[in-house]
Amino acid sequence: QVQLVESGGGSVQSGGSLRLSCAASRDTSRSCMAWFRQAPGKEREGVAALDVRGITASTYADSVKGRFTISQDNAINTLFLEMNLLKPDDTATYYCAAGPWRFGTTRCGTGLGGYDYWGQGTQVTVSS
Repeated sequence: QVQLVESGGGSVQSGGSLRLSCAASRDTSRSCMAWFRQAPGKEREGVAALDVRGITASTYADSVKGRFTISQDNAINTLFLEMNLLKPDDTATYYCAAGPWRFGTTRCGTGLGGYDYWGQGTQVTVSS
C-alpha cells in the first residue's frame, strides 16, 4: 500500500508564498501525480497535475496558472507545489494524489476519478 503524506501548509497573508510537499512511501508505479484542494462547503477541485515520466506537459487549473508550479524529485519520491501570489480564495485543504496514465489522453488531468492514491491533506489559509 502506497502512502502519500503532505506537508508545508500554513497561514500566510495575501500575496505570500508557500511550498507544499507530498512524500510517497515508495514508488507509486503511477504515471500521474496531482494536487487537489477543497474549501469548506465546496467540492474538491483539481489544481495541477504532472506526468511523472516527464513526457507530457503539466496541467493547471485556470485559477492558479502563472502563480502555482508543480514539480517533482523522483530521487526521493516527492511531489511539490510552489504557490506564489496567494489569495484568500486559495484557502483550502490541499491533497496530493497519484493515478495511472489514461490511454487516449494527451496529458495528466485534474479530474478526481483519475486518481486512486490520496494523501490526508494539509491546510492552507490565506488572510487578506
